[in-house]
Amino acid sequence: MKLILAIVQDKDSSLLSSEFIDNNIRATKLSTTGGFLKSGNTTFLIGIDDERVPEVLQIIKDTSQTREQFMTPPVNLDTTSDSTMAYPVEVQVGGATVFVLPVDAFHRF
Repeated sequence: MKLILAIVQDKDSSLLSSEFIDNNIRATKLSTTGGFLKSGNTTFLIGIDDERVPEVLQIIKDTSQTREQFMTPPVNLDTTSDSTMAYPVEVQVGGATVFVLPVDAFHRF
């Protein structure tokens, strides 16, 4: 038994949730916030048998797309820094961060 923690961008969460339902994968969905861009994320908690882990990872990989996004860096009040830092920069967002952890015991009541 494994516990999969999958952190995906909110834009991908509805499709991923539907894929889990279609493939009979039980998941708990949590709203979370990313630290870097302070944007909305969704974290899925999935308890799954060892032999189904590759299937779940493939579903996550197929539905969680990376994309380019512009962000404006925080304002720096230091007058010695380069003034070009106030312009928006393009960053890559999306995709998924996934942790697969062993589970010692699993109970459903």
